[in-house]
Amino acid sequence: MNGNPDFPAGPLFGTLSRHWWVVLLFGLFAVAFGVLALMAPVRTAAVLAMWLGVMAIVEGVVALASAVGGSAPVSRGWAVFYALVSIAFGVLAILNPLATASVLLLFLAAWLVVGGIYRIVFAIRVRRHIRGEWLLILSGLLAVALGVMFALNPLGGLMVTSLWIGAMALVYGVLQVVVAFRLRRLGRTAV
Repeated sequence: MNGNPDFPAGPLFGTLSRHWWVVLLFGLFAVAFGVLALMAPVRTAAVLAMWLGVMAIVEGVVALASAVGGSAPVSRGWAVFYALVSIAFGVLAILNPLATASVLLLFLAAWLVVGGIYRIVFAIRVRRHIRGEWLLILSGLLAVALGVMFALNPLGGLMVTSLWIGAMALVYGVLQVVVAFRLRRLGRTAV
């Protein structure tokens, strides 16, 4: 099957079926992360914020190195400025991850409110052309309500968001494990 050029994912299928265990590891990691996120949602938010801080520091160091080395794609001043802001943000995120997560959650809250209002206005404007516009209005109202709740109670919002992330990671992980074993089985039958 994997040697057939008409098979849609021929070479990719062969590689995946031989290395099915990599997909399994991704799935098991996602399941473990999902369980931990469901058990400790606030700690999960803090850890994610810390990882964001680490990534910002690494990016800042790389930008600073490219500015000093003269290989930055922008002016040296902008590259140094960006590098220093990235490093500063990263340090702050590591030193106070819950504050970082809370600020990011406030951006999410603002996005939910704006998106919810947009959906409501959109539904009202197209109500003569579509059916079920009330579903758009309802989704808009729910988004606004969720955004307001997140803004009024950031810690609760962090918990809810971490629980969502945990649940999605758990579902994703289980699906990856199932796919891994199917790839393994299909790889054996394709030989």
